[in-house]
Amino acid sequence: MGLETVIKDIQDAANAEVSRIKTETDAEVLKIIEEAKDEAKRIMGESLAKAEDDIKRMKQQEISSANLEVKRTLLNARKEILEEVYDRAFEAISSLPEEKERELLKVILQNNEAKGKKIYSNAKSEKLVRELSSLEYGGNIDCAGGVVIENEDGTIRLDYTYDVILKGVNEQCLKQTSDILFG
Repeated sequence: MGLETVIKDIQDAANAEVSRIKTETDAEVLKIIEEAKDEAKRIMGESLAKAEDDIKRMKQQEISSANLEVKRTLLNARKEILEEVYDRAFEAISSLPEEKERELLKVILQNNEAKGKKIYSNAKSEKLVRELSSLEYGGNIDCAGGVVIENEDGTIRLDYTYDVILKGVNEQCLKQTSDILFG
């Protein structure tokens, strides 16, 4: 339940940020379009015959440039929001309460312990991993949580660290996450 709350909070914050950025972007578009219209009127006053062709061309260029700039700004804002969502999810996973950590490690170990002989974890989870696993403890690794399980001769390492799991989920669900956040 804690993770769903964190994800909901992250999504709410991201949605609010998207709304703010969209409002700012819309205002910027209107300003750019108004500037383009003013420029078009000035040119028409100087030379009507030549100006008509120039106005059409310049207006289209300004609108295209404005549209490209708006799209670029919006894409950059979306990218920043997605990165923020990922960072917040990583922070939440890195600081799970011990009971939630225990539950997750139990699931990982139940499904994968038979595949190895040694197990590694971060220093924070060492005591818990030693308690939950019958595998030989191989030492500490630098990760947010989870475990790495290694076969007897060390040639196969199964990485079930939260870092790798979150990265994989992020890559698989990036479009879904984007659709949820940005419609």
